[in-house]
Amino acid sequence: MNTKPQSYRDLIVWQKGIELAKLLYPLTAGLPPDEKFGLVSQIRRAAVSVPSNIAEGQARHTTGEFVQFISHAEGSVAELDTQLYLSVELGFVTTEQATPSFELIGDLRRMLNALRRRLTGAA
Repeated sequence: MNTKPQSYRDLIVWQKGIELAKLLYPLTAGLPPDEKFGLVSQIRRAAVSVPSNIAEGQARHTTGEFVQFISHAEGSVAELDTQLYLSVELGFVTTEQATPSFELIGDLRRMLNALRRRLTGAA
């Protein structure tokens, strides 16, 4: 029986990436207008990058390329964690506002790491 996902849309990690982007877009809408080309742009770009890299990697159909794109997604998750942390530290968003995104970031970090390990056969 083949349990390989037919589409990246079947991957829970991709679905969580979409969920994170959907959380961050309205959150960044509340940042100061002078951050439009700073943190707002960077956060949104990184948020879109997570599920986009998962999708592109899965669509490449080779394990090596998929692992490479998972690494890109992991990098984007780390960027988001840093940018969101900075947004809280600068007082642009409250900890309470950021908590759901931080939780999803943690989930994505763990899921991407587990997926990469599974694909590479690492323990």
